[in-house]
Amino acid sequence: MLRVRNLSIGFAGNTVIRNLSFALRRGVTLAIIGPNGCGKTVLLKALLHLLPYEGEIEWAAGVRVGYVPQKVAADRQMPLLVRNLLEAKAGFLGLPSRAVEVACLQVGIHAELLDAGIGVISGGQFQKVLVALSLLGDPDVLLFDEPTASLDELEQERIYELVEKLQQERGLTVLLVSHDLSVVHGNADVVLCLSRATTCFGTPDEVLTTETLEAAYGAPRRYHHHDHQHGAGGHGPI
Repeated sequence: MLRVRNLSIGFAGNTVIRNLSFALRRGVTLAIIGPNGCGKTVLLKALLHLLPYEGEIEWAAGVRVGYVPQKVAADRQMPLLVRNLLEAKAGFLGLPSRAVEVACLQVGIHAELLDAGIGVISGGQFQKVLVALSLLGDPDVLLFDEPTASLDELEQERIYELVEKLQQERGLTVLLVSHDLSVVHGNADVVLCLSRATTCFGTPDEVLTTETLEAAYGAPRRYHHHDHQHGAGGHGPI
């Protein structure tokens, strides 16, 4: 699905990512972890060709990519309904109105939420709207940049359950930036750890080791399995 070769990205002489190479099979979940400033969001934007880079980024032929950003630079005080937002993107893509209905059904957006103003819905509901937006155009790949940032624990659970459900139903390839290592261990097939000290790519058991995490973060990191994660209860903290 994706092959990255010798990828380097820098700004004003400061290299953020250097000589990164990895490949992903179709249908897997890649979790991208690392300390703040290590280039996680930069990598996603480069994969979307929104930033200049050196090296190669090769997607499978005909692949369609959806993106859920960490932040949206929209004024949520605008008198705009959720329905207006979704219909505007569908119109931009030249999609029929049925596409909005399908996206809402997949994400669990009901009529009451669809007709609510974007300034009055909760953070978790707004995140669901962003996921629905990313599904318009029928993507094969979804990029999530910390989809649960600023949400409470219950809303975080619901969003991650939604991501897993969508992947299973649609056979999606998922690239997920997350700081929650229990979520990473419970949901990811492969993990990419970015930091200035080290770059690691492998299975969660290979990457989420005491040595790798201390090298990446500069201090011990801890994670626990939660009951809502599949495979829960099999490991203690690190």
